[in-house]
Amino acid sequence: MAQCAQSVQEFIQDSFVPMVSVLCSEDAERVTRKNNLSFPELLRPFCRLTSEGHLRDPNNQVVVVKGLRISVTGVNTRSPNSGEVRKLLSQAVSGCQPPEGLPANVITAGDYDLNISDRSVKASVPWYSDWKEMLTQLSSSKYYTATTPWFEAYRENFLQSMPASDHEFLNHYLACMLVVSSREAVPTEQFLKLSQEQHRIQHSGEYTYPKWFIPNTLKYYVLLHDISDGDEQRADSVYEDMKQRYGTQGCYLLKINSRTGAAGPDEQMPDPWSQYLQKTNIHSPYEEGVLNNVENNISSEVDGLDLSDVVSEIHPLKLEQSADPGFPGNPSKAVNSADTARTQKQGSVTPGAAPTAHGACLTLNDHDRIRQFIQEFTFRGLLPHIEKNIRQLNDQLVSRKGLSRSLFSATKKWFGGGKVPEKSIAELKNTAGLLYPPEAPELQIRKMADLCFLVQHYELAYSCYHTAKKDFLSDQAMLYAAGSLEMAAVSAFLQSGAPRPYPAHYMETAIQTYRDVCKNMVLAERCALLSAEVLKSQAKYSDAATLLIKMTSEDSDLRSALLLEQAAHCFINMRSPMVRKFAFHMILSGHRYSKAGQKRHALRCYCQAMQVYKGKGWTLAEDHINFTIGRQSFTLRQPENAVAAFRHILINDSKQTATQQSAFLREYLYVYKSLSQPSNEGSLPQLPLPCVHSAQTRVFFGHEPRLAEGEKQAATHVWLDQEFDQEQAQLWAELEEQVVAVANRGSVHISFQPTQYCLSSHTENLRYPFAVVEEPMFVEVVFRNPLKVPLVLSDLSLLWKFTTKDFSKPQGGTTGETITNEKEAAAGKATALNDIISTEVIPEFTVGLEETKVARLKLLPHKTGELHVLGIVYNLGTREEDNSASEASQLMFVRGRQDLEIQGPRLNVTKEEKTSVRHGPDRRLDPIITPPMPLLEVFFINFPTGLLCGEIRKAWVEFVNVSAVPLAGLRVASTHPEFFTFGSATADLTPVTPTAAEHCSAYKTMVTPPSDAAVTLVSPAAFGITGDNRPTVVEIPLTGGVLGPGEALQIPLWLRGPDREGVHEISFLFYYEGLEKNAKLGHRVLRHKAVICASRSLSVRATACRSNTLPGRGKRDEREEERSGSMLVFVDVENINTSEAGVREFHIVQVSSSSRQWRLHKCINPAGDKDSKLASRERGKLCFRATRCRTQEATSDALEKYTFADLNLGNEQIVSSTTPCADFFFRRGPPSEPRKGGVITVGGLLRRQSLTPANSTDDSMTSIVRKCSEVELDIIVLWKAYVVEDNKQLILEGQLHVALQTIGKEACSLSQKEEAQEMVLLKFKPDLPPPASRPSLEQLSHLIKTCLHYPESYDHPFPQKR
Repeated sequence: MAQCAQSVQEFIQDSFVPMVSVLCSEDAERVTRKNNLSFPELLRPFCRLTSEGHLRDPNNQVVVVKGLRISVTGVNTRSPNSGEVRKLLSQAVSGCQPPEGLPANVITAGDYDLNISDRSVKASVPWYSDWKEMLTQLSSSKYYTATTPWFEAYRENFLQSMPASDHEFLNHYLACMLVVSSREAVPTEQFLKLSQEQHRIQHSGEYTYPKWFIPNTLKYYVLLHDISDGDEQRADSVYEDMKQRYGTQGCYLLKINSRTGAAGPDEQMPDPWSQYLQKTNIHSPYEEGVLNNVENNISSEVDGLDLSDVVSEIHPLKLEQSADPGFPGNPSKAVNSADTARTQKQGSVTPGAAPTAHGACLTLNDHDRIRQFIQEFTFRGLLPHIEKNIRQLNDQLVSRKGLSRSLFSATKKWFGGGKVPEKSIAELKNTAGLLYPPEAPELQIRKMADLCFLVQHYELAYSCYHTAKKDFLSDQAMLYAAGSLEMAAVSAFLQSGAPRPYPAHYMETAIQTYRDVCKNMVLAERCALLSAEVLKSQAKYSDAATLLIKMTSEDSDLRSALLLEQAAHCFINMRSPMVRKFAFHMILSGHRYSKAGQKRHALRCYCQAMQVYKGKGWTLAEDHINFTIGRQSFTLRQPENAVAAFRHILINDSKQTATQQSAFLREYLYVYKSLSQPSNEGSLPQLPLPCVHSAQTRVFFGHEPRLAEGEKQAATHVWLDQEFDQEQAQLWAELEEQVVAVANRGSVHISFQPTQYCLSSHTENLRYPFAVVEEPMFVEVVFRNPLKVPLVLSDLSLLWKFTTKDFSKPQGGTTGETITNEKEAAAGKATALNDIISTEVIPEFTVGLEETKVARLKLLPHKTGELHVLGIVYNLGTREEDNSASEASQLMFVRGRQDLEIQGPRLNVTKEEKTSVRHGPDRRLDPIITPPMPLLEVFFINFPTGLLCGEIRKAWVEFVNVSAVPLAGLRVASTHPEFFTFGSATADLTPVTPTAAEHCSAYKTMVTPPSDAAVTLVSPAAFGITGDNRPTVVEIPLTGGVLGPGEALQIPLWLRGPDREGVHEISFLFYYEGLEKNAKLGHRVLRHKAVICASRSLSVRATACRSNTLPGRGKRDEREEERSGSMLVFVDVENINTSEAGVREFHIVQVSSSSRQWRLHKCINPAGDKDSKLASRERGKLCFRATRCRTQEATSDALEKYTFADLNLGNEQIVSSTTPCADFFFRRGPPSEPRKGGVITVGGLLRRQSLTPANSTDDSMTSIVRKCSEVELDIIVLWKAYVVEDNKQLILEGQLHVALQTIGKEACSLSQKEEAQEMVLLKFKPDLPPPASRPSLEQLSHLIKTCLHYPESYDHPFPQKR
């Protein structure tokens, strides 16, 4: 429970004080009105005595009275109205709000740090060391505020507003001050009139209110003298007469208004009345007519709500007096209207007006006189009067002690004793209507106990309460018994030295009796408030919380809210804080505050509870709290807080139903709409929906890819639809580095960075990317809708900031002004700056329920400079099911923004970066717009998607320069250079169009009947081959070396199917430059990836055998060739195609050879085996004679030229020495190219050679044998395949390569799978070299060529010689 500045003892003492009434004459009231005060208000700040008082108890023991406070009020003959009390209590609570701007207090409770916004809460912890000293420090601090001042204000007003009851006398009047002005003509007559009026009110029976303590009420006569306007001598003479008439202890001369003029500007007089007058005094007298004005003047709006609904609830604060026949049904006119006028004046003051000055005619001496007057009245009038009455009551009770209590009780039962006839216990419990007459001995005991309690004689008070309690219980007078139990418990607690423990069970019984038997919640509430304070002071927070929670009910939301809040504070102040219980009860308190119309307090409770529930995974609880905070904030005209609360509901992964989420979203849109209407600053706040995954934002620089148009297919290049592949990215980077090295004559600059067209979280974004002016850039933003309702984004566009910069100037260019489109986008005019940067606006973009969707937004820069993409701007709305309310749904769209903030990669290079968390920049949204560059588009015409292995297909490629600047330096690099060729420089490019070449052969052919081989010498340099390396970069010839703006170039492209079946990805990288050097961007690239599905065709195996034939009688040329050397070549061709791609049969149309030493001479197949058709799974065998190249051929150009020999098996010869046959031959992989792991193998061989002992004789002989067995002959098998496709027969053609290297060793056109899968083991220790082996006799015999000569016929005379 929250702690107040007072101690518990001081609080209880101030709750029960002696009551003194005041009756003033009109002249006396006029004197006090000069100070804007009534007479009771004038005395109120001085009603606490600063010195000790003394009196003697019946045992003649001195009782010391410390810090006594008296209550001085005007006489009000009317009991408080329940509705009026409810309104004033509600106003008292709403008038006390948490202070703003003061240092917040953070309490650590377990794992929670709770901000209670109060510094005095430490004093509520009992185990805090020397907490009394801390309380004193807090009280003297200028930052001091009570923990819950609204609760203290409610408690104070509640206790003051309690009407007097007949079962207790604590709030009955003990004395009456009769105040008359010294200006009266005959003051004594006025005193007489006032005395008679008081007597009439008390004894005439016309009024049942107010209540008087004893019949002989103390009358104290006060002569009020106005020093500034009065005769002081006359006042003194009148006072002397009064002392003679009423005695020196029964009258007083009070002199006030010493100040004759207004206070100076430098003179500041204290105003002790303000803090009291702000509190509503329910005991002020009200006239019936004036009361209505007061009620009307009280603001009916508390915290922005109409209190009429609150007051209309069943919320009474009154004692149940229905059994009292004297309770007035219609209150009569009040005797004194002085306080009424004052209250009316206070109620009519408008908020914000200057506060009324009080005590303007009073000086500090007047203050001292008033203080002295109160002390004189108390010490010489009130306390002696109380002492006398205690003695009288004690004497009356002692005189009855001689009688037996049992006999006395029996007498009362038989004769009644003036009491209401006895009723059954059940009836008493139901009605609690038993009443005692004023002279009943039980009431006399209670009256004596109350008098002792008021003068702090708690020991005697406890004894009397205890005695009265027994009497009341025996009579089943439950209301009286409960009152005695309550005060007995309080008296026991207040006794000095604590002779007995606090009887908490007394309080529990009293509360239960008040609530359940007497049905009086007001008295039960008072009892609970007192008991809770006592329990809290004893650190019994659990018991106090239980007591407070039991007092909550449906009849009063305000009371329940306050008590639940105090119970929550009890939970948090326990030695082991129960934080979750604190939060739960704060939620309950906030709910009841809201029902009571206390919106600010409700908001505060929910906010404090949110500290506990936040971030604990209790999403439903968080949603409820945030929703309530949002509504309450909006009601209190705090739209910023409302928007923030609703934002939290929407951005978290909500587990609410779709209907509830839709309601949350509509509430947010409505609140946000009302917030954004009055602001015209152009700034847009952040929207919570949909969720934007900034890290997944991708940026693409360039145009959208074109779709295929018939047989014309555009290069795939790069686009946002493609997923990022690290291996592919590395491959493209290597290709680009290769082509850059070729373009720069073998060198690559140290600052070379691969071109990146698409930037994402997978790419390196530490550098500023480059974009080209007049070329678009696309920003792909990923949206996620966490809700179960669709979201509609309209007018979606990008926010950017652009700084113009001219890069053509030296020293990096000149910087211009910075322009942003934020204001234009906020006003819905995102296209206003299209002359600088064209901004695409998406009219409508719908994100479905719980959907993740991407939006691609385009910018087109028209000037060079530095661009920064800041975020996105859009209208957020939801699609309404009711289409008829289109206008209303349109109003629910709100405009806002979300920033794209991307965190760069964590830095982890230096030691400082490794030991701390630092992130580098991410520049993907900050491109540099460079001057114009050429832009190439590549189109492929008749480009196939499927080929047979080795199939040759002729396609066309078209290069188009779509930019406004010329293009030069066009090159292409590929991962499979053996897959394509653009032909040699001497290639015949006819036909020159794709249409003309549609049904033509890809080869150059000649009509020639089968004959001996046609021989042609070809230099590899004519086909771009230099040395033994295959060309990886091909330069594409352009007319004049330049492709002008808008120009196009078509050139043929020959393709050859891969030798291995399957799906092959072939990458092309086109490189080009501009004529004018760009300081920022040196070159550009265009990527294309082709996917080719290769099907099986033919398998070719070839073997070379030695020929032992000697030159015969043939032609001279043949003899010379045979003399120079010959061999037999056997070629086995098998159709391994299983009718794939509709292939019917293959025809072997020609077999060619290419070598620098050997050539095929002629086919020596038998004449009947000329058929070269191969159906599925058929095999054919061809035999050829190969001879060495002629001397003049072999010696030409130092053996650098290749000899191509063509042996056609039909009537058509394919010129293999021209494009494309020779191109693909030279682009083939070298036969001795090491496979994966070959480097290790080669190293091993070298190592073994180095460890071999030197044996020159063996090595030379072995090398001679090996050299004699080497054959460097490549066989080219050219074929045609007949394919049926769509009921049409097509003819496909192709070529297969077989490389013969060694005599007697078979070579195959297909690489063996076993060899491809062969794994090379890593060896850590080299093996010992095998012993050198000498060549075998068979190998040596191959070095000698033998030939047997014998006659073709021989005649032998067998009869003669046998």
